[in-house]
Amino acid sequence: MGRTIAIANQKGGVGKTTTSINLSASLADKGKKVLVIDTDPQGNTTSGFGVEKNELENTVYELILGECSINECILNDVIPGVSLIPSNVNLAAAEIELIGVDKKEYILKNEVDWIKDKYDFIIIDCPPSLNLLTINSMTTADTVLVPIQCEYYALEGLSQLIHTVNLVKERLNPRLEMEGVVFTMYDSRTNLSVQVVENVKNHFKQNVFQTVIPRNIRLAEAPSYGMPIAMYDPKSAGAEAYMMLADEVINRKDV
Repeated sequence: MGRTIAIANQKGGVGKTTTSINLSASLADKGKKVLVIDTDPQGNTTSGFGVEKNELENTVYELILGECSINECILNDVIPGVSLIPSNVNLAAAEIELIGVDKKEYILKNEVDWIKDKYDFIIIDCPPSLNLLTINSMTTADTVLVPIQCEYYALEGLSQLIHTVNLVKERLNPRLEMEGVVFTMYDSRTNLSVQVVENVKNHFKQNVFQTVIPRNIRLAEAPSYGMPIAMYDPKSAGAEAYMMLADEVINRKDV
């Protein structure tokens, strides 16, 4: 049985897409079969795998509106071991088009249930807001992984996100749990990064991953080449960090 992880934070620019792309690629490097679902209308995860997002016939938008089957919108092996359900700007209209649709919180889950057993991991990149697309992602997921940028406002919004996760668990998806928090854009040279990590660990009762993702130029460059960091520069600090995070995620399954 595969495990589905939603990568969520309503703040933008915290490393959600970077984590979705590179955690997926690192899991595949470790022999896991991975499906990535891009539910962000910006489609950055889609283009981060080298897919031309504006030339696609079937995306998660068509899937949610019932215009294609899940198998028709999966792009198989965009890199070895990773398949993708892509997204583009059309998805921004989905929320309006679903007004009045019955059980609209479960549309994605009902589709993913058809193919869930084919994959070891399904990674869902959520949009940077707590909207219907994020709710769909959370009803589909088993756990929620929260990337947090090492900056002054890191804790702002975290309690709201946890409140949303708890509401979804209570009302829509009783099996939903917190996978944990992962720190991104960490700079060990600054006192602020160190303080943020300590602050979150002290305030946050949930799991905090030991792996910390560093602020890394190569990691920032990789998406513009349509590659995960493991392919773009496998010896970089960013690539090594995501490999370590993949190990933690895999081992957490067995706890």
